[in-house]
Amino acid sequence: MNSKKRDFLISISIIFTFCLVIILYLNYFFISKFGLNQDNFIYIIVPLIILGLAIFLSFSISILKPLFKSDEKLELSIKETIHELNIPVSTIKMNTQLLEKTIKDEKSLKRLERIKQASNNLLKLYENMEYNIKKEIDKIDKQEFFLDEVVKISIDKFDDIKKDTKIVVDVPNITVKSDINGFIKTIDNLISNAIKYNIKENPIVEISYKNSILSIYNSGEKIDTKNLFIVFDKYFQENPSNDGFGLGLAMVKEFCDKNKILINIETTETGNRFNLNLKNIII
Repeated sequence: MNSKKRDFLISISIIFTFCLVIILYLNYFFISKFGLNQDNFIYIIVPLIILGLAIFLSFSISILKPLFKSDEKLELSIKETIHELNIPVSTIKMNTQLLEKTIKDEKSLKRLERIKQASNNLLKLYENMEYNIKKEIDKIDKQEFFLDEVVKISIDKFDDIKKDTKIVVDVPNITVKSDINGFIKTIDNLISNAIKYNIKENPIVEISYKNSILSIYNSGEKIDTKNLFIVFDKYFQENPSNDGFGLGLAMVKEFCDKNKILINIETTETGNRFNLNLKNIII
């Protein structure tokens, strides 16, 4: 538990205990003085409850305000830093493109290519951080995009790691409206898992669309029935020896729930199929 969470819990506990002591004392005082019966119950208990809530809120706002203010300052600082990061990264990218036109030496070109790749990685980190901040404060604009194009973008990312995996795509050119970055990350995670947990001989991934359902199938060992209810939980891994932290499917489920996309899993003797019902985002 970090210090801010600890401070928050301690502060709330102290405020609650203090308010409870005050209310119990006042309750004892009024009952001792006036007694408690059916006639005066509402005039003693209800005002005390309202008074207790008022005291609790008053102390909570005054004591916890510095904690919230420091979070706001930290959020603002992160936003400003991320914004400033974009400038040097863009400068590096622009200058590497200019140098490529003048440098002919093969070793220098290889070094330049590594610099270019590193700057692209930095740019991706910048875009991911910017997206995560916007997601936290619910300021992500929904965009219209073509489903087949987004699927192709995701597939292209796995050219270097798919090896012998055959990827079959049957997705039409339909328009959907959603958070495009989140949608691409969702497809990325599902395709990555489909490649990762495939069989070794003749591995295959099938991506298809029919009746508003986008399906991603992979051949391989089927998910155990008892794990179908917890496979989307954070840190869950059916096989603990596998690489990763068990966060991919949790991110997929979080995005789908937030964007009203129903997701379910079909298991067969030959593999697993993840189905995304896109009816709520299809235009």
